Amino acid sequence: MRSTAAVLLALALFVLAPVSARGADDANAGAKKKIFLLAGGPSHGFGAHDHLSGCHLLAKRLNEANLGIDAVVVQGWPKEKGALDGAAAVIMYCDGGGGHLGLTHTKELNALYDRGAGIGCIHYAVEVPKGKPGENWLKWMGGYFETEWSVNPHWTAKFTKFPQHPVANGVRPFTTNDEWYYNMRFRDGMQGVTPILSAVPPDSTRQGKDDAHGGNPEVRKGIGKNQVEHVVWVSENPNGSRGFGCTGGHVHWNWAQDDFRKTILNAIVWVAKIDVPKNGVESSRPTVDELMTNNDEPIPPKFDKEGTAKQIEEMNKPTEGQASAT
Repeated sequence: MRSTAAVLLALALFVLAPVSARGADDANAGAKKKIFLLAGGPSHGFGAHDHLSGCHLLAKRLNEANLGIDAVVVQGWPKEKGALDGAAAVIMYCDGGGGHLGLTHTKELNALYDRGAGIGCIHYAVEVPKGKPGENWLKWMGGYFETEWSVNPHWTAKFTKFPQHPVANGVRPFTTNDEWYYNMRFRDGMQGVTPILSAVPPDSTRQGKDDAHGGNPEVRKGIGKNQVEHVVWVSENPNGSRGFGCTGGHVHWNWAQDDFRKTILNAIVWVAKIDVPKNGVESSRPTVDELMTNNDEPIPPKFDKEGTAKQIEEMNKPTEGQASAT
């Protein structure tokens, strides 16, 4: 009798005990996953490379998705030491090359990677110098923009086929003009890498002369071949972490293209190891007014708000064809 009473008493005490007394696992079971979006500063003028505004609108939709996410926007690298320690994912949307905000923080990023956190980069943030930086980006997210190998033309990409992958959930065919980099430097044999958005660039984008960003013999080999190029990809890494890269995102208004936005929201959720909904991460289309908030650059006095609204309507018109697995 005494043993039975003791067990019942212990059970009652456990149920009534404060969460903090039950151990870290129980305390964290219902905790939201922290996702940090690190925004770069002013870059290319109003309406382009609008890192801060883009990060805010993505974070807002992640927090509204009812997926247990606490998305936080930071401009630059967090000043508080250890601020990213509990991150499920860190997404960088900033200028790249030698001025990439992550280059002086590779120790912290490697620590996040080692703990299994996801790392993603949007647009210019996929470019880092060759050598050790490139090796890190390959490790964290499976690919990067390598100068004198990759190119950065503006072109209209038609996305019609998608893989059977959670990041493609709910994504429909769409067409968008952007600075879609291509001929990325991927891991050998695409090991662990899955292309998500792929399209055929026009040959005019392959004809640039040798240049760090504009052309090279490898790119010109594709002239006349209707060669498919991968512009958004995800990676499953040997240590179990995940990463993604998106080469688009130059044009700020493209965040109002519903299927492009869904692709990137899906990717962020997936690298944080959260289940992507069957129909993808649903989100509201940003209005022109929202796109005109948190901007890196001042709004021009003669900005055509009405014309931009029509542009957004046009880019969201149904595209011919059906999405299919590749």
